[in-house]
Amino acid sequence: MTDLMVADGYKDVGYEYICIDDCWPLKTRGADGRLVPDPARFPSGMKALADYVHSKGLKLGIYGDFGHSTCGGFPGSEFYLETDADTFAEWGIDLVKFDACFSSENDFPYGYPAMEFFMNKTGRSMVYSCEWAHADGGRTNYSALREACNMWRVGHDMEDQWDTVMSVVEIYVNDSRNFSSFTGPGGWADADSVIVGGYGLSFDQQRAHFGLWAMWSSPLLMAADLRSINNESKALLQNKNILAINQDPLGRQATLKVKLGQCSIYVFMKDLTEARVAVALLNTDYHGQPVRATLMLNQLGLTNGNGYSFTDGFTGMARGKYMPATEINIDVNPTGIDIFIATPV
Repeated sequence: MTDLMVADGYKDVGYEYICIDDCWPLKTRGADGRLVPDPARFPSGMKALADYVHSKGLKLGIYGDFGHSTCGGFPGSEFYLETDADTFAEWGIDLVKFDACFSSENDFPYGYPAMEFFMNKTGRSMVYSCEWAHADGGRTNYSALREACNMWRVGHDMEDQWDTVMSVVEIYVNDSRNFSSFTGPGGWADADSVIVGGYGLSFDQQRAHFGLWAMWSSPLLMAADLRSINNESKALLQNKNILAINQDPLGRQATLKVKLGQCSIYVFMKDLTEARVAVALLNTDYHGQPVRATLMLNQLGLTNGNGYSFTDGFTGMARGKYMPATEINIDVNPTGIDIFIATPV
């Protein structure tokens, strides 16, 4: 995957982390209390792997767990926080995903900041990805979470099916405890992996999925096998226009502004730099024909007296100029999306 990230252009458009998930160590710690990479799967060890990844201009992420065991039944970091933080730093790890299986949610407000303390104490810069918000039953103190973590999961694990995508959409629609207001440079709500290039989504659904993750400023971590991904999905993952929406320096998280078309069209809006806004129209209806969305820009709070020029979110092509009170009609495919960027004239 590291080699393909470089050879096939993913690194060139901004992807930079290779992340190993659960099940990478042996089932028991070493005599010194340290985690031991499975020698059959990682015969050269993690330090050598990190060195190789770094030699390609990329960064290496790894998985840990706050509890006594990982979700897959491998050693967790309970009572070993400092040891594991030191180990990851010595290996040259650049991102630590810290899960919450086999732990108590009552310990999260203390344990996750403790791991942050020990990671910082190593002196190595590591992105800290937390499962705190996802696992605590909706009682998250987002101020404390953002203080400790760089990114935090807000939903269940992604599966290669549209129902899972929609379950995440509803989390962002509901915006419980106003979690959208905590997203920004240094701290990101994480919608979980991008499943573009799998088998369970139509291409319209892949566009909708990827476009929404970009609108939400979610970290984009591909879950596809880059050895066999089709060209259409590869081009979508490398779409520079959509990636620019995701990576906009303001780092805002799109929020739901209105529902249209008998509520089947969800309209999300995201503020961008240079007074621009990105608008996404998601058609949640799955029946066999497009739904026409009719809206005016002033419904979205866009009231610039000189109007707005539109560019297509996927192609970057001009789509005309519209005044705040002009009726706009856009046909959106079933379980599909339309994205445009409105720039004040």
